[in-house]
Amino acid sequence: MTFGRVKPLDAILATAEKKSLHRSLGWFQLTLFGIGCVIGTGIFVLTAAGAQKAGPGLLLAFAIAGAICIVAALCYAEIAAMIPVAGSAYTYTYATMGELLAWTVGWALILEYAVAASAVSVGWSGYFTGTILNETLGIHLPAWLSSAPLALGGSPGGLINLPAVAIALLVTWLLMLGTTESARVNAVLVLIKVTALTAFIVLTLPSDQFDAARFNPFLPAGMFGGFGSGVGAVGAAATIFFAYVGFDAVSTAAEETKNPQRNVPIGLIGSLLFCTIFYMLVAAGAVGTIGGQPIMGPNGIPFPAGSEELARQCALPEFKEALVCSNEALAHVLRQIGFGTVGNFLGYAAFIALPSVILILLFGQTRIFFVMSRDGLLPEGLSKIHPKWKTPYVVTAITGAAVAFAAAFLPVGKLADIANAGTLYAFMMVAVAVMMLRKTAPNVERKFKTPLLWLIGPLTIAGTIFLFFNLPLDAMLVLPAWGAIGMVIYFAYGFRKSHLGRGVVEVVTDSPGETPGTH
Repeated sequence: MTFGRVKPLDAILATAEKKSLHRSLGWFQLTLFGIGCVIGTGIFVLTAAGAQKAGPGLLLAFAIAGAICIVAALCYAEIAAMIPVAGSAYTYTYATMGELLAWTVGWALILEYAVAASAVSVGWSGYFTGTILNETLGIHLPAWLSSAPLALGGSPGGLINLPAVAIALLVTWLLMLGTTESARVNAVLVLIKVTALTAFIVLTLPSDQFDAARFNPFLPAGMFGGFGSGVGAVGAAATIFFAYVGFDAVSTAAEETKNPQRNVPIGLIGSLLFCTIFYMLVAAGAVGTIGGQPIMGPNGIPFPAGSEELARQCALPEFKEALVCSNEALAHVLRQIGFGTVGNFLGYAAFIALPSVILILLFGQTRIFFVMSRDGLLPEGLSKIHPKWKTPYVVTAITGAAVAFAAAFLPVGKLADIANAGTLYAFMMVAVAVMMLRKTAPNVERKFKTPLLWLIGPLTIAGTIFLFFNLPLDAMLVLPAWGAIGMVIYFAYGFRKSHLGRGVVEVVTDSPGETPGTH
């Protein structure tokens, strides 16, 4: 079933065939590539929020999120190899289900990338104020300058998260100038991240302070927290799904992979399994050494992560040092067990590596915006290229301002939940598109075919819907509200101005500048 105009698949594939990519990647390179893409923001930033939702059941939450990612990745791989063009899930939907649903996917991706960049900016701010200012320089930034307002889930006395605003605007400025991140720099940053997390595991799991009793009760909030509560192991899985986003970069490498039918699933599943086990070991080390029990409300349900109530509790002396109250959870754990210097180095690793993630997310967001603008669905002025910098500076500036605003006033847990809402919707639509293309374009060459699609496709759809309905209610409501705004814009502008609607078939495979790397 299609909604609105469908972009001709033949035209998209004809354009894609003009780019002949050399097949050089084996399963090992793909696996390493996937590990580098996935390990990043989530594990550094969301450990505390996940523990507040699930307690020690955070380990189970990582397993649930990883399993859903694996089935989604296999769907993504087939369509990425089949339609290797810019625009991601937006383009795939345009070619299968029509312009209207493609618009909803593109609009959701804009939300995902922008809010995710805000979440990383807030996460970076926690390490900057904790490790760089407090621990290294002895400077204590007042709460009103380093946290969101209490009414929005920040710390008591918070007014604005100034470091988060500063890093978001700095990265936006660099992106406007056309600064790109080379593969070599990205490799170094990946090495820093993996080394820091490996050091964390080595220092915590065999530690004398590790106590298995801290894992009891394992599921203090239960497996399911209830509709809209966002707590329990599944609620935590819905939040820390954010820690896995990036695996889609592996799927898009199918065009450059030797024997993709064998190597792509090995690379995808191998990297996601490695990251899941790695994440679970980090969570076990954190909980086993200083404890990870959530702070419970009077009704026996954990206070919501990023809530006003939790912020008040974390200001009390008995909870001040708790894992769930830390803005730089992993560095905080190492300081608590006597490895302050290593904890600071871990903080430095996050401080150095996270801005590159913001850059990549902002780049991805502007690419989606750019492709939608070039399709005529958004004003073409947004895709205006700067004469000197050769970048889409208008849309980059608008995006950066929105990212900085969200980073200023919202806590990281809320931002991650909102970003996940858009991501889960996009991944669901990719699974639907793969199954539809098997019916509507059965003879098109597929360099990789999802195994057992009759099972994997529905599992992906069910898994993404399942996680979506375990997000907090306010995060769930953001997506339809954002979608409603998008519908108004589409019918007021995009429907009339669409190139396809006016008979202009244009396929864009590249956006200005170079891809700065992957997360």
